[in-house]
Amino acid sequence: MVGNINPSNKPLLIDPPFYLREFEESYRYIIDEYDVKPKDIGIFLPCAMRKPYSTSPSHQLIKMVISQVFSDDQYHIVVFGTCGIVPSELEEMYPYAHYKYMLGKVKDQTILDDFLRIETERIAGYLVKTKGIYRYRIAYCLGIFREALIRGAEQAGVTIDLILPTRDIINKVVEEGECAFQEGSLSMDDYLGEFCEELVRFRNERLKKE
Repeated sequence: MVGNINPSNKPLLIDPPFYLREFEESYRYIIDEYDVKPKDIGIFLPCAMRKPYSTSPSHQLIKMVISQVFSDDQYHIVVFGTCGIVPSELEEMYPYAHYKYMLGKVKDQTILDDFLRIETERIAGYLVKTKGIYRYRIAYCLGIFREALIRGAEQAGVTIDLILPTRDIINKVVEEGECAFQEGSLSMDDYLGEFCEELVRFRNERLKKE
């Protein structure tokens, strides 16, 4: 049932979440019923293996960088990926805290193609819903998640004002090549350093001049 907080009587979901009825129902609740509060900036981050997402080491590092640049009342974190797309304050709502799945290990191209198609549509739906909610949108993501976000924004006709890491930094990390994943992890120093610098630049160029 939508709205339950991590119910103990529910089994751990291990199938691809984007196929599951529970995730489609929760997505529809967010799109059709949930009231997203207006903020200056929507910050879009990929989901994490550890649940709730905010307890993952990578999310804690990312949030630390964000909090050094923006005050809490300026931004709203939105999590997307295999979960679909969910406002971070709903991270403990079933099924978002109750599944285990890693897309990075998938080799089946049909599953990857299905994820990209489904996630693109869900991101587009959320961006349309929140078109007047955020003044700006910032994304910090890699790989197929990044591709889904870009496609979703194009489908929705909504601009992502800043997408990080930049291609130059991604290419540098790939060329150096000592990563568990092809483009590395968002918690790597190169990525986090650029993330902080670009957030400061964005704040100074966009927000402080208004």
